Amino acid sequence: MKLDVVVPTYNREELLERTLRSLARARVPAGLEVRVTIVDNNSKDRTKQVVEEWSAQFKEGSLRYMFEGRQGRSHALNAGIAATDGDLVGMIDDDEEIDSDWYSCVHSVFSAGDIDFIGGPYVPRWGAEPPAWLPADYNGVIGWVDGGDKVAAYDESFSGMLMGGNAVLTRATLQTVGPYSTSLGRTDKHLLSCEDEDMYRRLRAAGARGLYRPDLIIYHYIPAERLTKRYYRRWCFWHGVSLGVFDGKDQRLPGIYLAGVPRWFYGRAARGLLCKVRDTFSTKKDPARSFSDELAIWDLAGFFYGKHFFKPAR
Repeated sequence: MKLDVVVPTYNREELLERTLRSLARARVPAGLEVRVTIVDNNSKDRTKQVVEEWSAQFKEGSLRYMFEGRQGRSHALNAGIAATDGDLVGMIDDDEEIDSDWYSCVHSVFSAGDIDFIGGPYVPRWGAEPPAWLPADYNGVIGWVDGGDKVAAYDESFSGMLMGGNAVLTRATLQTVGPYSTSLGRTDKHLLSCEDEDMYRRLRAAGARGLYRPDLIIYHYIPAERLTKRYYRRWCFWHGVSLGVFDGKDQRLPGIYLAGVPRWFYGRAARGLLCKVRDTFSTKKDPARSFSDELAIWDLAGFFYGKHFFKPAR
């Protein structure tokens, strides 16, 4: 069994070193061959030199550097997938470290031969003390994913979805559903997302069988600059924009629409606004709940802009 791990990266040489260290040191079980491809997406730092310096820590030929000039995470992922040929394709991000048993989990699951893709939890590694206002219902903003401690099928009963920062798919499945959408996904200029939502919908529509594995663990570094209200507001606005673009591609969201927007967006935003007004006169304030109410308004504003005004690059 051959696993290609694709790591898109952009100007994160120090964090990339941690990623490479974890990939080099994790135990590789017998019967699994691992190759790592670092896709440099126009970095201006020492990314290439870092990969070259770490090559000695990997088996000969098992760490590869490649450059992708088209800016955007989706472009980088697609380039790395196309440049490899393993039976399995794993994807992690450049601010993550894999658990020492990550490869073992991959091998044990796919040895059974009846699964098309797997995902797992993102355990936060805090770059600063989490603030009191951190809303638990917006953990996705900082890439904190916890689907529980039980193995679960990715189906209509599962509350989460497959995230591309901790995912392993069979190459045959990727060839069936096609590449990641390049009109979605973050770039150096904005925080567009939903490329994972788009991929997950296509996987489900194709009948691909997936499992959430609590033992497929990655550790995700969360820097201090992401633990700010400004970052949360910006992220929620751009996630809303992304959903609007996604919806405009005939991937309609559930619910009745009003002015091109699902009515539940208005409901959440209205409740959030009312709660904000109520908190103004309350002596007992919950900072996390209050900020979550505000973010619902940013979600709506982003969706409306993305659906009616934003023109994504192709």
